[in-house]
Amino acid sequence: MNAGRLGLIAGYGHFPLELARNLARAGYEVHCIAAKEETFPEIEDYVASTTWLHVGQLGAMIRAFQRHGIREVVMAGKVRKVHLFRNFRPDLVAMRRLLKLKDRRDDTILLEIASLLEEQGIRLIEQTRYAGEMLARPGLVAGPACEALLDDMRFGFRQAKAIAGLDIGQTVVVRDKAVMAVEAIEGTDEAIRRGGALAQKEGAVVVKVAKPQQDLRFDVPAVGPDTLRVMRQAGCTALCIEAEKTLLIERELFSDLAGSLGISVFAMSEKEARLSS
Repeated sequence: MNAGRLGLIAGYGHFPLELARNLARAGYEVHCIAAKEETFPEIEDYVASTTWLHVGQLGAMIRAFQRHGIREVVMAGKVRKVHLFRNFRPDLVAMRRLLKLKDRRDDTILLEIASLLEEQGIRLIEQTRYAGEMLARPGLVAGPACEALLDDMRFGFRQAKAIAGLDIGQTVVVRDKAVMAVEAIEGTDEAIRRGGALAQKEGAVVVKVAKPQQDLRFDVPAVGPDTLRVMRQAGCTALCIEAEKTLLIERELFSDLAGSLGISVFAMSEKEARLSS
């Protein structure tokens, strides 16, 4: 069964692989734009075509989608912001659009890319539309019970929401209601490592949330086995994520690994995070 054609802009991590696999199983003919600096090469195993481009080659991306008759595109996986400073190779289209932006916040850049696609008759759709069971449901997701850590989780959730609202990052590391680390341009993994070290590898909680006005077309928070491995190395014992707005990558492996590492994973709603601690 052919469910139609769909474009995929693939960034870093396993999410693009898992989404591409799900789309192929559902009968979609997927044509992928992959970032040379970021995307795992295995993406080619799950899509009808792959065009490898450097970060910033927006004109080439549009031409590739148009060549395959793509009218809807989904974005999966982040392009880490460091590449906007280290490996950014803008073509003429990017130079006209991105280099004139008022700032380089994630939302500013991604909204401009969405606008550019729309002008060419290509609609960027929600990442969650085809995610299915990848979305985290409320409550204990994996690992041991974590009632004793709920106060830290609620505290961290509120702090993470505050920095996410400023478009700084979406993750904090806390211990005993004190913030050990805040995610910024270095990314989630480095924030976890820094926070675990400052907490002296004892009982730190990692909290990752969606932005207050999350645009589901891009940058939906995601966690996976690699997140748990970094937490283990950093000595963090629990992970709190936002329910219904966080993607679980490689869910079965993620659940098994959380159990074997003794890391509690809890999905919390914003309403629960407001409960008095």
